[in-house]
Amino acid sequence: MKPPTAAFVRYYDVASADGTRLRAWTNDAEGPTVFLSNGLGTNPHAWPALLRPDCGVHVVSWNHRGVGGSERPANGRVDLDAFVEDALAVMDDAGIDSAVVASWSAGVTVAFELAGRHPERVTGILAVAGVPGNTFATMLAPLRMPPLVSKQLMVGLARTAWVSGRALAPLTRRIPWTNATANMLRLTRLINPAADTAELRTLMQEFCTTHPSWYAKLALGVSEHQRVSLSKIDVPVTFIAGTWDMLTGARDMLSASERVTGSRFRELNATHFIPIEFPDVVLEELKDLIERTR
Repeated sequence: MKPPTAAFVRYYDVASADGTRLRAWTNDAEGPTVFLSNGLGTNPHAWPALLRPDCGVHVVSWNHRGVGGSERPANGRVDLDAFVEDALAVMDDAGIDSAVVASWSAGVTVAFELAGRHPERVTGILAVAGVPGNTFATMLAPLRMPPLVSKQLMVGLARTAWVSGRALAPLTRRIPWTNATANMLRLTRLINPAADTAELRTLMQEFCTTHPSWYAKLALGVSEHQRVSLSKIDVPVTFIAGTWDMLTGARDMLSASERVTGSRFRELNATHFIPIEFPDVVLEELKDLIERTR
């Protein structure tokens, strides 16, 4: 049985600039429009607070190429340029001239790149558990891993997953995501126990439908991008970091925040999965950011 929020997602198709068919989605809620740049290969259910009909914000987003009903591109493009093109295509289709962009994980890089290339389209950025570019270098930061070592290690793991994905797929797709298995994941502390069991179960059910090799290909595409320049970012920005985030170090997010004039930084007792661990805090910070853009 899915959590109640699952009923408030409407999917539809949009064609990107190169013809790739994307599965876009919206919560159809009333309120100011927010464009969402999601975590790599994830789905709407990572943001339970934004799927409530009374959340107060109208969200528009899309699933990445080859994920959740979006088509795999005929030309194989899954780099940052393609993701920015996809974002623009979904915004144009929805008639969004400009909006606050909420983002998570690798989606933060896409959000900042969108703001840098098309500043007229972005009025503010909510950056959750992500840094603007060079994402792999910030991984394992709580373990005091040097950035170069972290990047080499994580790229190596992604390449291994790309090669071994065919063998892994039957296993990942057969995991029975019940309340019991979701609770087991919460107990590992890889995800904060604050995450709702039913919402976590739905998120993981959807996530595990993506072939491991394709997810690795997406990750390798992101790994090639270096740090995004923040010198031209001239909109309100809020960074939300997790103290126990193994994929994006809080110190790296603080460093990025210090390079954006007037930005707000907030650190939570969270892991990388802040949107599902502290959904009400995320919604609160998003609404505060929207007010700062007015």
